[in-house]
Amino acid sequence: MPIEVNLDLIMVKRKMSLTELSEKVGITMANLSVLKQGHARAIRFSTLEKVCEVLDCQPGDLLSYKKEE
Repeated sequence: MPIEVNLDLIMVKRKMSLTELSEKVGITMANLSVLKQGHARAIRFSTLEKVCEVLDCQPGDLLSYKKEE
């Protein structure tokens, strides 16, 4: 998939665990784990907004595009 999720990198920089992020964002650890591993097929803008708010980042910090060859 050409869209890569960099959630794990941002979490390490912010020294935040998946459990802590889950509690602050208000979504399950299972759903966050799916997103973090890059297996999510979609993300709601409201969820993306909350993750960005909690991690103090921009959507472009979390998602990147890698062109497939």
